[in-house]
Amino acid sequence: MLNKKTKTIGVLIPTLHNHFFVKVFSGVEQVANEKGYNIIIIISHGKMKKEIESTNMLEKGTVDGLLISVTEETQSKQHFNHLNEFIQDAGPIVMFDRVSDAISCDKIIVDDFNCAYNATEHLIKTGCKNIVIISVLDDLGIVRLRINGYKQALIDNGIEVNEKLITLIKKEYDFETEVKTLLDYNTIDAIIGLEEHSTIQSMFIAKSRGYKIPEDISFIGYTNGNLFKYVNPSITCINQHAVYIGKKATEKLIDRIEQKEDSESVFETKIIKTSLVLRNSTHTLE
Repeated sequence: MLNKKTKTIGVLIPTLHNHFFVKVFSGVEQVANEKGYNIIIIISHGKMKKEIESTNMLEKGTVDGLLISVTEETQSKQHFNHLNEFIQDAGPIVMFDRVSDAISCDKIIVDDFNCAYNATEHLIKTGCKNIVIISVLDDLGIVRLRINGYKQALIDNGIEVNEKLITLIKKEYDFETEVKTLLDYNTIDAIIGLEEHSTIQSMFIAKSRGYKIPEDISFIGYTNGNLFKYVNPSITCINQHAVYIGKKATEKLIDRIEQKEDSESVFETKIIKTSLVLRNSTHTLE
């Protein structure tokens, strides 16, 4: 490992178009400023090649450690050599949100199974039975955990799982066409969007087809972004507490950077609980 201290940390994230990552970075920045660290932020744009190149660049004595949420492509191909090499040659890594068990490091993750379970159960309690889960992210561990939570909530409430209502839309497909087809050929009374885009676009498409919200279809979306507050109707959402995730990940990374060379401690996976923010896109409980 290179013997240097730059008082700089790297932050490598897939996108800034997702409000979740914007809020995470806000938390990272707060803690880094408090601790006297600079930040180099790089956007991988969801490309494994960009992630590898960026990690290799940061490895060359630029930073003391790395915060990373890996790309969908990296998870799909299970290619993590660049991260193991960084740990060996440059410094510690803390993974957050999109993580892998293949890397021995600290991890900060959302309770993805239970947050989807709770959202689905809430919709069931308001009278919904034909619940769609929709996403443009089709190859992430977090998506599989959310789908499993959704399925378990249906099963526990005596509702048969309908695989046709689990809609993972590939990037090369036209989102609007897929959602219109879903609405036209299925009985649907609720939609859970696994990211901001899927939720808002689905709601606009449903409204354009004449559906009233929440009278005909209820909506719950992931991440507590400003858009969810100000669209009409305002959208019930799963708050993943992204700022807190950013703070905890940065605190853990700086602790690792500053610990003595000969000290040993077990890597930790911290699970962040979510909360449901109720707004006008879902029915109120009786």
